[in-house]
Amino acid sequence: MNTLGRLALLFVVVPIVELMLLIELGQLVGIVPTLALVVATGIGGAAMARAEGLRVLFQFQQELAQGRLPGQAMLDGASVLVGGAFLLTPGVLTDLLGFSLLFPLSRRWIQRRLKERLERQIADGSIRVVAMGPGMGFGGATPEQGPGLDPSKGIVVEPEE
Repeated sequence: MNTLGRLALLFVVVPIVELMLLIELGQLVGIVPTLALVVATGIGGAAMARAEGLRVLFQFQQELAQGRLPGQAMLDGASVLVGGAFLLTPGVLTDLLGFSLLFPLSRRWIQRRLKERLERQIADGSIRVVAMGPGMGFGGATPEQGPGLDPSKGIVVEPEE
């Protein structure tokens, strides 16, 4: 499925399915309990996302203080942010996904699955990785490649007088 198809699925199909599930739930248990559930998951999810976000921030700071790159803490922080956004979106499926991104065990499981998928896509060539460095990317290192710095000339820094 191409990117446009995935976006259509995300922004059109998922909200329709969520609405249908909420209507079914409302018919099954009543409108008041359904609305209470939507409000409770929004409030509870926001509180949980805040607490988990602070825990991840503390982990991030500890890793930096120990001189380590806080890669896992950054990934956890992004997951908590996305999970919190899902919880603020009314719906049963988004709430399940949001809560699963807030709990550390399920979050790590999801992260491992995404990492495995990304590695497979890189290996089979469906995702291309481009490294950026001196003389690469926007504006090449030589005049033929466009404006940029020539690494052989170095960078000259002159003090102000």
